[in-house]
Amino acid sequence: MPKSLLMISTLLVGLGVINPHASAAPRSVYLAAKASQVALENLLNQGHKLAKSGNWAGAMRAYEQAANLDAKNPQIFSAIGYLQTRQEDFAAAARAYQKAIALEPQNAAFHYALGYSLGHAGDVQGAAVAYRRAAQLDPKSVAAFSGLATVLIRQEDYDGALAAYQQITRLSPKNWKAQEGIGLILVQQRKFLEAIRALQQAAILAPGIASIQANLGLVWSTQGNPIAALTALQRAAALEPDNAEVNLQIAEILQEQNDLKGALDAYYRAAKAQPTLGEAQAGIGSILLAQGDTLGAITAYRQVVELAPDDAGAHYNLGIALMQRRRFQEALVVLQQAHHLYEEQEDAEGARQAKAALRKVAR
Repeated sequence: MPKSLLMISTLLVGLGVINPHASAAPRSVYLAAKASQVALENLLNQGHKLAKSGNWAGAMRAYEQAANLDAKNPQIFSAIGYLQTRQEDFAAAARAYQKAIALEPQNAAFHYALGYSLGHAGDVQGAAVAYRRAAQLDPKSVAAFSGLATVLIRQEDYDGALAAYQQITRLSPKNWKAQEGIGLILVQQRKFLEAIRALQQAAILAPGIASIQANLGLVWSTQGNPIAALTALQRAAALEPDNAEVNLQIAEILQEQNDLKGALDAYYRAAKAQPTLGEAQAGIGSILLAQGDTLGAITAYRQVVELAPDDAGAHYNLGIALMQRRRFQEALVVLQQAHHLYEEQEDAEGARQAKAALRKVAR
């Protein structure tokens, strides 16, 4: 939420000045009006100071009292909405911004803030309407089009989101987030070559953003170009060494290329970054088992079955590793579980392999 939405300095606008003919009114009425104005100004100043210090609840009380004194000042309701967002009460924030809009319908910032609040409150349809209105009132608002694209993606309106991102690139040609957004939508639409071009443009604009390189790597993988995929993923890993998913993707490509040492190192990095990533432990287990390190494979596969008790393949591989260590009783129990899971999951080939392994254990 942009800080400008608070617009504390503008809260005094619209309060008015004393009517030059007020002296004609009874003195008691004049004094009451004067006292009311002073009280309002004091509340606004108090709210400003409390908000500046981070006391959102105290600032809220001050602005709500101010709204009781001046119910026709839209900026007060905007400030209340802003404070509600800071407290993550987005439904209440939306109601406050709706009051501000009722008083000042042509204020694009109010509509943007309403869209932000509704989006975070889960009303993506209402958020889309608000963001569209903000964009209509301020056609140069990158923020409004960005918010619109976000909620349209959540509605799976990819064409609409694409149009919003494209408008951002016209308004702000160096906006890498919009270029990346275009690329990801084109991936969703299976327009992979166009997606690659958009992501490459995003990478030119923001060479230090790991997510762009990671997404490029994934798209290159779908196109059967492991070399380009690996290059992009390694760039992403250089930018974010602790990114578990990126290291996992690197490991899988290297394993397919039979670079087992490089793959194992990448699997270990992925597992270290995210210990609950079962795919990384399974990859470690598969390489260690192939290299004859059955003890290491057992350790890895035990972690996999602990993380994913219904993983039939992990049970099977654990059983094979236990067999090779001649730990037949343990292998029997694990392979029986693997056979049961394969049958339950209607994997006939897996069940056949597990049954064959069980026969070997029983000898």
